[in-house]
Amino acid sequence: MKDGMRLNTQVQTSQGRSEEPQGFWVKRAILLSWFTIGYNFIEGIVAIAFGVEEASVALAGFGVDSFIEVASASLVLWRFRGEAIGVGGPPKERERRATFGIGGLFILLAALTVLASSLQLVQRAHPSSTLPGLIISGLSLSFMFALWTAKRTAGHALGSATVLKDADCSFACIKLSLILFAGSLVFWIAPELWWADSVAAVLLALLIGREGWETIQAARHPDFSGGCGCA
Repeated sequence: MKDGMRLNTQVQTSQGRSEEPQGFWVKRAILLSWFTIGYNFIEGIVAIAFGVEEASVALAGFGVDSFIEVASASLVLWRFRGEAIGVGGPPKERERRATFGIGGLFILLAALTVLASSLQLVQRAHPSSTLPGLIISGLSLSFMFALWTAKRTAGHALGSATVLKDADCSFACIKLSLILFAGSLVFWIAPELWWADSVAAVLLALLIGREGWETIQAARHPDFSGGCGCA
């Protein structure tokens, strides 16, 4: 009984730091999830607006993906809040359908991005500037890397698979941001490489499509555990 009370009140991180109350990590995990949702929502609005204004398929696709990530993160938060107060997540079948739908949205976005990028390549079109993409992806890299490390720390401290899955989704965002940053940087330095934005968009679409497929496969798996299906 004494050991059980200690487990409920204190958790020691794997790095050997001083022990913190479990309630601290629960509040930290929920706060990180809310921050992820808020940041991605704002990022999506800004990215789509600049993507349309600058005719950047990569930036616009990145913005739409941010909104899908908001839906995925909301699902993870929904489940974790229930897990945190000890009542369990939402009904698994309802969560399975929601996760499956999110995976389908990822695949649809990937297909539309490839189509738009192909048309851009055929028409030899390019954005007027990729500076917004460079700035947005740079900010995203800094925020998402910090979120990823913080979520992994909280997830291990709590022993929560849900929080660790959310961390996996943040890591997927890091990869998307890296591609957008690289494509934007190439065009910004060498505007004669007009195809850089379209190629970056295709690479983004491949990663988004893979993320969608993994999410669908997770939802269809007999041992579905809920939440984000990113690996």
